[in-house]
Amino acid sequence: MTATAPDRRRAVRRATVLNRFTIGWNALEGVVAVTAGLAAGSVSLIGFGLDSGIEVSAALVLTWRLANERNDGCQQPADDRARQLIAISFAALALYVGTTATLDLLARDRPDASIPGIVIASLSLLVMPLLAADKRRQATLLGSQAARAEAAQTDVCTLLSAALLIGLAANAALGWWWADPIAGLVIAATAGLMAVRTATSEALADTCCATPVAQAAD
Repeated sequence: MTATAPDRRRAVRRATVLNRFTIGWNALEGVVAVTAGLAAGSVSLIGFGLDSGIEVSAALVLTWRLANERNDGCQQPADDRARQLIAISFAALALYVGTTATLDLLARDRPDASIPGIVIASLSLLVMPLLAADKRRQATLLGSQAARAEAAQTDVCTLLSAALLIGLAANAALGWWWADPIAGLVIAATAGLMAVRTATSEALADTCCATPVAQAAD
C-alpha cells in the first residue's frame, strides 16, 4: 500500500536522520579500525575500516536520493540510478574482502591481538542491526529500492562486524589465525550475492515512484 503524504514526509525526514548517523558512525569507525589495524598489522581490520568508507559512499548516494525526493518528488529514474550505484559498492566490497581474505590465507598472516579492534567490532555488532531494521521500515514507507539496498548493505556490515569479531577474538584467545580470512570469504560471497540482487531487483511498479500521479498527493 502507498504511504500517505504525511507518512512519506516523516519517512523522508527519518531516513535522512538515519543516513546522517550512518555517515558519522562509519567515518569514525573507519578511522578507528584503520588506525588499530595498522598498529596491530591486521589486514582484516584495515579492510574493515576501508569497508566503512564504502558504507559512507553508499550513504552519500542515498543522501542524494532523499534530497532528490525533497526537491522534485519521488522519481523512479533517480531511485534506479541510486540503486545501481549501491550495487556497484556491494561489488567493490566483495572484491576487496575476497582478495584480502585469500591473500591472508596464502600468506598465513598472523596479526597481533587488537583490543581496540575487538571493541569497535563489538560496538558495530550492537549498533548495525538496530540501524538496519529502522532503515528497512523507512524504505517500506518510501517504496524505495535504493533505500532497501542501503539498509541491506548495513546488514552486510553487521555480518562483517561479526566475522571480524570472531576472527580477532579467536586470534587473540586461541591463536586461530585462519578464522578471520575464512569468515572474510563468507562475507565476500554474501556481498557479491547482494550486488547481483540489488542490480537486478525489479522496478518499483507498485509504489509511488512508479508514476507522477502519486506525487500529486504529496
